[in-house]
Amino acid sequence: MKAAVLVFPGSNCDRDLAEGFRSAGFDVSMVWHKDSSLPQGLDVVGVPGGFSYGDYLRCGAIAAQSPIMRAVAGFAESGGHVLGVCNGFQVLCETQILPGVLMRNAKLKFVCRAEPLQVATAQSPFTSGYSAGDHIDIPIAHHDGNYQIDDDGLARLRDEDRIAFTYRDNPNGSRADIAGVLSANRRVLGLMPHPERAVDAAHGGTDGAAMFAALADALIAA
Repeated sequence: MKAAVLVFPGSNCDRDLAEGFRSAGFDVSMVWHKDSSLPQGLDVVGVPGGFSYGDYLRCGAIAAQSPIMRAVAGFAESGGHVLGVCNGFQVLCETQILPGVLMRNAKLKFVCRAEPLQVATAQSPFTSGYSAGDHIDIPIAHHDGNYQIDDDGLARLRDEDRIAFTYRDNPNGSRADIAGVLSANRRVLGLMPHPERAVDAAHGGTDGAAMFAALADALIAA
């Protein structure tokens, strides 16, 4: 199994995300934002957290214009799997690979802590290692994690079972307590919490490990 993790100026979770994939048996390549193509034979692309381009303009807006994101959009359109974490979620929304937008936290403060989540659906390659309704703890670290979407968009997410995770104690004002959403084909996941920071007991918890393991199992079974 092959994964690629993108690297932007200001990325600071790229190596963490790579280790998350490696923990589930993936061979990982790091891909620079100015590259115009992805490595051949990929199974999944990871768009990491951090502060791409220093979060100038809107978070993720400049990174969304990078040459590599055109390749990621094509990869997603062709049925490839994509995982966007924190700033990566913001980038996926800015490229309209996922719906909605991430705005400044409601209390205008950076939040950094382990956050209790509820698994909203197990029906995806990323969430099939959990059961719907499971409670898990995944770290968050963001200033602009307030997910917003219009009424029609929210109705579609609900009707199509595309809300992946919700906050049990909303830390940022996200609409409907949304912490992560899936694409229409369920092969793209964007979420603000950091599962790659919860794959090793030495880091305080392993509730994120099931996400990487589930994706690996889904790819092996495909």
